[in-house]
Amino acid sequence: MKQTILQEKYPVFTLDIDKNETHYKTAQEIIEFFKEKINSHPVSKYIGEFDHYKHTKNLENGEIASNIKDCKIIMFCFGNKLLNGKISAVRPRSIGITEFENKFEIAFLEAPALIANEVMEKWVKELKKVL
Repeated sequence: MKQTILQEKYPVFTLDIDKNETHYKTAQEIIEFFKEKINSHPVSKYIGEFDHYKHTKNLENGEIASNIKDCKIIMFCFGNKLLNGKISAVRPRSIGITEFENKFEIAFLEAPALIANEVMEKWVKELKKVL
């Protein structure tokens, strides 16, 4: 995985997965993979999905790069402590799946809890192992 700073302030983890490195063929199939992981995790809670591609395509002035074929986001929460109100600003978590012709780009924002980052990174890397 690669960690970058997006727009000079957002720490983002990304992994590009060539379509020949996984048996998943669509962004929706990868959403289902993550949904399974979230639902089987002892702390995480599935919240929902967002079809970013469809939303943007339906906007009057929406712009989508020509090489993007689909983009979906899965939302969930790892929150096992609620010690102050400020923590709600960094919850819930989400993982974005952007589909291109020959690859998927998987991305998530760094979480305040190291364990959440480790779990999400493990899940993302498993996409390459499922051949």
